[in-house]
Amino acid sequence: MKKIQLAEIDDIIDKEETVCLYVYTPMCGTCQLAERMMEVVEELFPRIPFYKIDINYMPERAAIWKIESVPCLLLFDGGNIVHKLYAFHSVPYLYETIKKFWTENR
Repeated sequence: MKKIQLAEIDDIIDKEETVCLYVYTPMCGTCQLAERMMEVVEELFPRIPFYKIDINYMPERAAIWKIESVPCLLLFDGGNIVHKLYAFHSVPYLYETIKKFWTENR
């Protein structure tokens, strides 16, 4: 996952048809575990761009997107959030969730 800054978000979401954006905070133990799972899942979807951003640097955007907690995975299609995931459960669960998102939006 490529780490991005707030200034890059809009360009990425507008440019890419489909985007997975992992929102985290560095001091969160659950976020660290979720990130390791995301790294595995990312390898299974080479055609979907995966990015990550620290929520501490985007409080206004977090409020606009109504992010309730971290870790959070935002799935964008056509510039819009089509799915928001908080409970990562496991790699197979993440894989199936993203696969469903990908097939429904193709």
